Amino acid sequence: MKIICEKEKLLKGINSVVRGVPTRTTMPILEGILIQTNDNELKLTSYDLELGIEYTMECEVQEEGNTVVNSIMFSEIIRKLPDTDISIELNENNLLVIECEGSLYKLSTMNPDEFPELPKIIVENSIETEQTVLKNMIRKTIFAVSIEENRPIFTGCLFEVVNNSLNVVAIDGFRMGWVSNKLSNSTNNFKAVIPGKTLNEVNKIILDSFDSIKIGVSKNQAIFEMENCKIVTRLLDGEFLNYSSVIPNNWETRIRVNKNSIQNCFERVSLISSSSIEKERKYPVKISIDVGKVVISCTNQTGDAKEEIYTETEGKELEIGVNPKYFLDALKAIDDEEIFVSFGTNISPCVIKPIDKSSKDYTYMILPIRMKED
Repeated sequence: MKIICEKEKLLKGINSVVRGVPTRTTMPILEGILIQTNDNELKLTSYDLELGIEYTMECEVQEEGNTVVNSIMFSEIIRKLPDTDISIELNENNLLVIECEGSLYKLSTMNPDEFPELPKIIVENSIETEQTVLKNMIRKTIFAVSIEENRPIFTGCLFEVVNNSLNVVAIDGFRMGWVSNKLSNSTNNFKAVIPGKTLNEVNKIILDSFDSIKIGVSKNQAIFEMENCKIVTRLLDGEFLNYSSVIPNNWETRIRVNKNSIQNCFERVSLISSSSIEKERKYPVKISIDVGKVVISCTNQTGDAKEEIYTETEGKELEIGVNPKYFLDALKAIDDEEIFVSFGTNISPCVIKPIDKSSKDYTYMILPIRMKED
């Protein structure tokens, strides 16, 4: 095998596929990147047996071949080489020879026949959207994915196509994030739960651009396809929560508030509330709603904090305790200038929604924390 490739193109491909290399594995072959040539194309592949990434690029192929090289060493060397063409050759001793201007490196390789094949997915349902749309939908929900393995289904996001809209939902047992976007092409209704780990990596690879991305699902696998890159992943097994049944339809108290104003208040009060991680649940932030204003406060062993903000209020006066991190995560994901925050009782979930659903549709639900009696 012998190829000549531009550093910029090669590094872009390497940076994409290294996201599929496992951090810990008992199989050394999985720590490598599979390098393959075909005509004037170079294909790089990584696979941790759950997430696989394949990246294809044009290059000058002088001699066909394939091999597997350690991902860390290969990526670090390429990253630090000069910004010009790089020559890569597999010599008779199965060493990968990398040359660039005055630089010369030789790396040991592994047998490409031992590298596991990516699953061949027979797509049953698929959608196509812009990369920037998917990137935003993941960003606006991924923080609510559970990190607890005792409920594996909640460690992923539900991708649900209903009535030609894509809904993405994340739940961790204490909060929920839901966003929806209309699809431009007609498609069948379907649902699949994609691991949060996969979506984090997808979001790092896709661009904030109008370039298209196709998402296809089979019974137990999903595939994300872009111009140069293909990402395959297993789906999570199990029944996702019927989330629509737990979102309150009615409210007792509702405020209309400037998003940045309430976010800034929470960030300041959180300096007291989150002075230590283990105290965050013990010392929630209290939201007190009165006519025309909201008071956000916290009192604990560190000190006191109180913020007052003027809002449009409807309904009853209310006091409720919340985890400030959960509230802030939701607020940071919202781009709107103003939002509705609605409440039931002090033990009912609070719900954040857009003022105008015609342009954007999202819902964040946060369970309250029971306040200690004074």
